[in-house]
Amino acid sequence: MIDNNILQIILYASIAGLPIIIGGFLSSLFQSHRRHLKSEVNHFIVAFGGGALLSAISFALIPHGLKELDTLPLALIFLAGTFIFMAIDYIIGKRKGSLAQAMSMMMDFLPEALALGASFAYSHSFGLLLAIFIGLQNLPEGFNSYIELRKNLDKKKTLLIMLALSFVGIFAALAGKFFLSDSPKIIAGILLFAGGGILYLIFQDIAPLSRRKNDWIPATGASFGFLLGMLAEKFIG
Repeated sequence: MIDNNILQIILYASIAGLPIIIGGFLSSLFQSHRRHLKSEVNHFIVAFGGGALLSAISFALIPHGLKELDTLPLALIFLAGTFIFMAIDYIIGKRKGSLAQAMSMMMDFLPEALALGASFAYSHSFGLLLAIFIGLQNLPEGFNSYIELRKNLDKKKTLLIMLALSFVGIFAALAGKFFLSDSPKIIAGILLFAGGGILYLIFQDIAPLSRRKNDWIPATGASFGFLLGMLAEKFIG
């Protein structure tokens, strides 16, 4: 019989990962609308994702790092996340491949999924909170990944790839549970590393894409995304 904790981890990792395929499916529906509507929706969802990511950094990733680590390793790990994500972003940008957005999405998703599984050693509620944050982040990233993948793949193949990516987090979360549950400092390091990388991505890739000249509505998505993060922290954290 499967342990209840394992079932919970699988459930939470599914909550975190399924928004990838949900975002992709929603994106496929919007592609049939007129260009202006597509542009409005795309910019709003990009901004929403940025707000959700910022709330994840503020309420889930950084606080645990501050609690567990001393000043020097905290700073070094955070900056390592920033510079490594910057290097990968540079390489992906040079390649200009159709998987660039999807790869960026998985770079965010996998470290957080590891932390999600490991967090069950001390807080199930934090695991649920992190799953919600990851899901909020993956929804707009899935939406945008679909658009990019469709440049070289048909609709069916694109959605099948995104469905597979949705379940990768389950394996990462289970690895975190079995190998990192007794290592709170490593968990904190993973969260800080992800936080440094995500903060870089927000200002390098997400925030610039959310802006439209002479249009103030899409950027309000950032506030809605951050609000959802605040509400999750209020009621679950």
